[in-house]
Formats: sequence, structure tokens, C-alpha cells
Amino acid sequence: MHESAVRLLAGTDFAVSKIYPGFSLHEELELLVTSGLTPAESLLTATGNPAEVLGRHDLGTIMVDRLADLVLLGADPLNDIRNTRDIKAVMTRGKLYDRAALDKMLAQAAQEAKET
Repeated sequence: MHESAVRLLAGTDFAVSKIYPGFSLHEELELLVTSGLTPAESLLTATGNPAEVLGRHDLGTIMVDRLADLVLLGADPLNDIRNTRDIKAVMTRGKLYDRAALDKMLAQAAQEAKET
């Protein structure tokens, strides 16, 4: 499909049994690269391509007048797609979550999962 210029969209980041949002996306991006996409092409399946398909020109890229939900990484994913897992901070809805805040949210989610 990629060789035929079909616009690919990431799709495993969906809450169903044994698929955990966020974690599954990293795995999917890695599988796309293993399947022959470049890291940049893989990243587009989760950023620019969905925005374009949905007609959301305010999303998907970092530019003036765009909504800015960002993930700050510690290493370049274009060099190694596995670097998407090296998350240092997240900016969403105008709020910055540093690594400590993210770790606290992950611990809370893990505790809540144990309780259900």
C-alpha cells in the first residue's frame, strides 16, 4: 500500500483488551519502520496524515496558528524510531507535563488498573 502511495494512518492506539493507548503506538511505529517505511514516514502516520485525512489543517504539524500538542523527546526518532519512547515532557492543551508528572500519572494508572 505504501509503495502505491496509499496514505497510511496509525491505528493501534485504541482502547481494547491488551492494547494500551500510547504504548501500542510506539510498537506500531517501530513495526512500520521494520516493514520498510522510513522513520519520518512512520511518524507521519500518527501526525500529519491523520490531520490531513480528517481535514484538520490546525493539527499534525508545528507551525504558527496550529494547535500544539507536543511530545518532547530525549533523542531524535529520525535516527532511530525507538527514540519515540524517550519522552521527556508532553505539552497538551497549553499545559506542560515534565517527566516526573508523567511518571506520577503512569503510577496512578497502574494502581487503578490493579484495583479493577
